[in-house]
Amino acid sequence: MEFTSILFYVFSLFFVGSSFVMITSRNTAKAALWLILTFFSAASLWLLLEAEFLAITLILIYVGAVMVLFMFVIKMLDTEESTLRAQFTRYLPLGIFVSLVVIVQMALVLNAGPFDLESVGMPEQHGASYSNITAIAQQLYTIYVYPFELAAILLLIAIIAAITLVHRTQVNSKKQNITEQINVQAKDRMRFASINKKSKKESK
Repeated sequence: MEFTSILFYVFSLFFVGSSFVMITSRNTAKAALWLILTFFSAASLWLLLEAEFLAITLILIYVGAVMVLFMFVIKMLDTEESTLRAQFTRYLPLGIFVSLVVIVQMALVLNAGPFDLESVGMPEQHGASYSNITAIAQQLYTIYVYPFELAAILLLIAIIAAITLVHRTQVNSKKQNITEQINVQAKDRMRFASINKKSKKESK
């Protein structure tokens, strides 16, 4: 057995094991840490397939940014275990149904002709001078430049829409009035108070 095959089985074992522990973990913080190990295992598998860009993106964006945000949210919410258990049992039938649908869809896609193991085969081995990031950039910014720009515009619209929807229902939210700030005067912000020295000495 080759060394790359041994690494594949080792990383796959870590990937499947950490995923299972993450799903069955009752502590949300520990589940997030197991998810980080799952991401690292997936990134290692992508490195074996010479997909360095995907591996680096997974570690930098998901592990370095998204999971840190998840940890902050988990610690800030501080939800009770009884509430989590009640919600888990409540949505368990729906979760099982959705999981079965996803598994069936993945089985149908992977058994299709273009994704068959005989059609795909092993990735082509490249030399040390080959750059996966350069190859992706050439395809992304030449052939697929218009879909890439369209996706960026759609994401920008989605961000603006989400912010608008969040602040639309907040009646007591603070808003900045530029005209009022420019026309402000000292008498509106400062109050001069005179203290009687005699009354101050008497109080002592």
